[in-house]
Amino acid sequence: MTDIAKRTLLPMLGHARGKRSPLTCQLKCGNACAGPECNTSGNGYFRDIASAALSRRSALGLGAAAAVTVGVVGATPEAAQAHGRGRPGLSFAPIAPVPNTVDDLTVPEGYDWSPIIRWGDPLFTDSPEFDPLEQTPESQASQFGYNSDYLDILQDRGGRTGVLVNNHEYTNETNMFPAEQLGDLERVARVAMAAHGMSVVEIARTGPGRPWSYVRGGSRNRRITLSTPFAVDGPAAGSDLLRTKDDPTGTVVLGTQNNCAGGTTPWGTVLSGEENFNQYFKGNGSAEQKRYGISTDAPSRRWHEVDPRFDSTLPGYENEPNRFGWIVEIDPQDPSSTPVKHTGLGRFKHEGANVRVAEDGTVVAYSGDDERFDYLYKFVSSKKYVEGDRAHNMTLLSEGDLYVAKFTGDTAAEIDGSGRLPSDGAFDGSGQWLPLLVDGRSAVEGMAVDEVLVYTRLAADKAGATKMDRPEDVEPSPLTGKLYVALTNNTQRGTDGKAGPDEANPRTQNRDGHVIELTERDNRADALEFDWNILLLAGDPAKNASAYFSGYPVEKVSPISCPDNLAFDSEGNLWITTDGAPGTIGYNDGMYKVGLSGRQRGNVQQFLAVPQDAECCGPVVHDRERMVYVAVQHPGEDGSFEQPRSYFPDYVVPTRQGEGEWALPRPSVAQVFPVDGDEAPEFPGAISDKPGRERNAGRRRKNGDCGPRYRGYRGKATAETKAAARTAARSY
Repeated sequence: MTDIAKRTLLPMLGHARGKRSPLTCQLKCGNACAGPECNTSGNGYFRDIASAALSRRSALGLGAAAAVTVGVVGATPEAAQAHGRGRPGLSFAPIAPVPNTVDDLTVPEGYDWSPIIRWGDPLFTDSPEFDPLEQTPESQASQFGYNSDYLDILQDRGGRTGVLVNNHEYTNETNMFPAEQLGDLERVARVAMAAHGMSVVEIARTGPGRPWSYVRGGSRNRRITLSTPFAVDGPAAGSDLLRTKDDPTGTVVLGTQNNCAGGTTPWGTVLSGEENFNQYFKGNGSAEQKRYGISTDAPSRRWHEVDPRFDSTLPGYENEPNRFGWIVEIDPQDPSSTPVKHTGLGRFKHEGANVRVAEDGTVVAYSGDDERFDYLYKFVSSKKYVEGDRAHNMTLLSEGDLYVAKFTGDTAAEIDGSGRLPSDGAFDGSGQWLPLLVDGRSAVEGMAVDEVLVYTRLAADKAGATKMDRPEDVEPSPLTGKLYVALTNNTQRGTDGKAGPDEANPRTQNRDGHVIELTERDNRADALEFDWNILLLAGDPAKNASAYFSGYPVEKVSPISCPDNLAFDSEGNLWITTDGAPGTIGYNDGMYKVGLSGRQRGNVQQFLAVPQDAECCGPVVHDRERMVYVAVQHPGEDGSFEQPRSYFPDYVVPTRQGEGEWALPRPSVAQVFPVDGDEAPEFPGAISDKPGRERNAGRRRKNGDCGPRYRGYRGKATAETKAAARTAARSY
């Protein structure tokens, strides 16, 4: 039996606690926490840096010139949502935390949910219907990919049509294939390669504020996989460090993989971060590869046995790993366009990238490096944003300066790792953006421009950046310009031989994570100094005394752990989705609303919970339409094809499996919508690139006979399916 078929060697077994699965640790990030620490630099921590003399909290207000953040094709998010039906905003009663053994998508009273699109749904008119018993690389390349992550819903003018853009981060072959097929490495690996990447899918609905259906055969539908050619731009394009046997120019890369979070630009393109690419390559043992977590051990997926470019020990492929770990940009409106890998934003485990535009048109992109003890980065464009000039704006990320963050605490001497609030009443301080690349020249001694960009982690080590607790999503507020940084967790902080706590990372063995609020000096997007404070230290206040919510009464908040992805609504509230709630929480991951101002600052309210074993990703909030969208990733992760630990989203049991129905988990994009009285939501029907006009046009609401069949899915998870999922054997 192959390594894929029987994963008995799970280094995180016994270390991953609660909902976070050791299998997820292996498949998602290659057991990063079990491996050697990638960042062995001796960069200073807050205890080693002189504390700021004055508190910076008084400087956290807006400057006179506020920046803007835009993220929807042809309109701001607020304008796009203005097409709603005039109902009240997204009000809800917070749900109770859901135990981590419940296989259901739980939403508040007054709301229902349905999948828009699921793994394997056919995208093109000639795509085969999904059949997990007969998957081929060709069929998967024309179907919706696996394990959805970053998500956006880009509405066309009028709000009846649009496109859905989604990342596909990684695969779980044990859930995707029957056990007897797992021995066919060539087939399994090639299907998995086709299931990675991104999907662009047209969507339609009967009217603004109504639920969506996806459009099979839509003119903008597209799959981006590991076979899709990407252009390489920026200062490192053509570098010797990017040249391979198959690409001697170093300017064309086949594919993108491990795409995690992302962002939508003001000019309507989508940015996607290549994150845990390291685990797919067999390493050659170089110091540079070790800094990126690339091991000399044979990767568990064994892709290097199928495609030589995943073996960097082979002549001509030494640089192939250098061609991943970038921010990529795609145009969702043009399926014939060539996507781009932007070397100017540096290479590391990009969680994603989000853009802010300053008053003078300078474009700034922020990104976190999702690794324990790694860094927060900022790119500042050389050219200016020009309203309406899309072709010009699509070049803005090609040239600019690159910086990495260094934090200083106001009361560093009081930080003891307990999470106890300092005497000045806040975890806060100031910081600097340390230059890595400025005016096209390296700012790091001993490193050329292409070395800074290809080995950005090493450059940031030399610059003296501050080690953080897994900086993931980084989102500027569209209303205030303030920046919010999700630090998911770091269970190794303060342990033997590891970096100790500091004011921006104030807890040892930080299992629950935290969120930092950062304000650029004078609120200038291109500033080189900033002020910061911790918005919340996550946790269940009933179980974790260090949980902190900016002074909001802890007994009134929803328990929250492991903040991952962030979003905003039109009123400026922060929304957080979580990944890997630990045993100290004991609940399924979910989505939470957080107030940022006034008496509601720090008030955490849970909106939904995802099913057993799943992670909640890609939040999109259109509150004026009372619509919420999430990507449900790896439901039932610990199960197998034969014994599922989730039946999400269709909740079909094997004994009552109809034609085209499958009793297995399917990672999906889900929409949550209001249910007002007896009114049933309308869905367009038939195979068309336009929405149907009839009210409730057919119960089969999506293209074809095998699509999602019901108007609302609340209650589809029955006692029978929940019990079957709860009692299923784990695959390891």
